[in-house]
Amino acid sequence: MSSPPPPTDDAPQLSEAEQKKLDAEQAEREKREQEALPYKWRQTLTDLTITLPVPPGTRGKQVDVQIKKNHVRVGLKGQEPVLEGELFREVKVDESTWTLDDSSELTLSLEKLSHQSWWPHVVTSAPKIDTTKIQPENSRLSELDGETRAMVEKMMFDNQQKQMGKPTSDELRKQEMLRNFQEQHPEMDFSKAKIG
Repeated sequence: MSSPPPPTDDAPQLSEAEQKKLDAEQAEREKREQEALPYKWRQTLTDLTITLPVPPGTRGKQVDVQIKKNHVRVGLKGQEPVLEGELFREVKVDESTWTLDDSSELTLSLEKLSHQSWWPHVVTSAPKIDTTKIQPENSRLSELDGETRAMVEKMMFDNQQKQMGKPTSDELRKQEMLRNFQEQHPEMDFSKAKIG
């Protein structure tokens, strides 16, 4: 008689309703934390856009913006910065810019050095967002080149699989390779094999 497989982790499994409730609570907390920031931000795989309100009539020479590969400082000269800290990942300084829109809003465009990850926050001192819940806009996804689009779709699939406790695409591929090998070599006994 075989025993049931051991649980994969120590955390108790939640029902679907409990998981939905927990997800909703986490989403609400995340929303409150993000709305409390003195700036708004959004991202794609390639860049971040950060907007900050400034007093109406602000001129460019009154603005203090410093963008370094792993640090940012934004505010008005002679005042405490509105945003300052170590960036989550490095940016391309030469391709990052800022603009003053209608003399009432400052917009920073930061070009990510690595185009293969979502950022949980702009600066490491800020509250994080759950990057596994990011759903890229389909229109933007269709604009990506084939290789990048395939990578994004794989990341999205793997995140969804992990959330459901199912194997990722790489794990599924390994399982398929093992099945094929077993079919080609029926004389071999795989009953005690440990696959890592």
